[in-house]
Amino acid sequence: MDKDPSRTSPVRDNSVGRPSIEAKITEIARIGIVGLFAYWSLTLIAPFAIILIWAAILAVALYPAYFALSVMLGQRPRLAATLITLVCLVIIAGPLAAITVSFAEGVQALLARLDDGSLLVPIPPESIRKWPLVGERIHAGWSMASNNLEAALRQFEPSLLQAGTKVLSKLASIGVDLLGFVVSVLVAGFLFRSGERLAKTAEGLADRVGGDRGIGFVRLAVATIRNVARGVIGVALLQAFLCALVLHMFKVPAPGAIAFMVLILCIVQIGPAPVLLPVMIWAWVQMDFGPALLLTLLLMPLFIIDNVMKPILVARGLSTPPLVIMLGVLGGTLSYGVIGLFLGPIILSVFHDLLMIWMRPDTAAERAMAASSRSSRAT
Repeated sequence: MDKDPSRTSPVRDNSVGRPSIEAKITEIARIGIVGLFAYWSLTLIAPFAIILIWAAILAVALYPAYFALSVMLGQRPRLAATLITLVCLVIIAGPLAAITVSFAEGVQALLARLDDGSLLVPIPPESIRKWPLVGERIHAGWSMASNNLEAALRQFEPSLLQAGTKVLSKLASIGVDLLGFVVSVLVAGFLFRSGERLAKTAEGLADRVGGDRGIGFVRLAVATIRNVARGVIGVALLQAFLCALVLHMFKVPAPGAIAFMVLILCIVQIGPAPVLLPVMIWAWVQMDFGPALLLTLLLMPLFIIDNVMKPILVARGLSTPPLVIMLGVLGGTLSYGVIGLFLGPIILSVFHDLLMIWMRPDTAAERAMAASSRSSRAT
């Protein structure tokens, strides 16, 4: 006699195939421990994060030059890294330090002229009165300063003290930023020798996360860093350095401040014309014919040097829009000071290029990544 199967079959254990409570608790504990150590690690390196990021960008941008120099020196990587580091300190940190010193000297000269009473304010033009809303107030304050500068300074003393405090704090912060810039260059010098190993590590991590497409993203990021660092920031630094040198030769006032403005305008792809054209006009008004002509002839190449250097330094056409570079410059400077002036456009350009490729998951995007990888290897 057959028995009822429902009575003889064992009761199903619904817990079979499911992780036990102990296993879940163990997994949560593991994740918590890893997260805790990750948080502690980020807390420890957070004060140095910007310096380390900028050092890594410098190492990526200058690695082709380091490799070529190492081959020229007979496979001496340590000597090549030392020479590249010294050149970076002279070319990059040197002009920035000179600009900072020039700012400080300009402020000291202004304070000295205020102290001995030799600073004279010209009479304001009557056209200022016609400016809407603020014309009368500006004209009145300017007239007071031109007639009795000491009385005007006493009247505006609280505002001037506040502005002076801000200027001094900015100069101090620029000095700290320059120190961080020098440290970044030194750290980049130590990264050159382990460049290939770090590149393989980054590609291996990208392969684990995104496969071949992840590796393409890494190579595209490398190509973008080199293009922006050399074709935008490198050319801008060269223009600013030559501008400061020429202005210093002709004793033009505030050469550091003018060169700094040229640097910013060249990075944001506007060019040096808004700053150098007024300098040329001032030269023709204040100088004799010969010096003014020579100064103009020496400044003219700065207007076209980017058109000559960029095709040489940029491996592929720079696809980053000028607006992205401008936002990177402004946001980076406001957030991180002098280092942010260079770090901002590079980071934002890399993010822009990666975002554009990620939004086009077609064969054209894959070809673009392949082209970027070839250009990065070639450089």
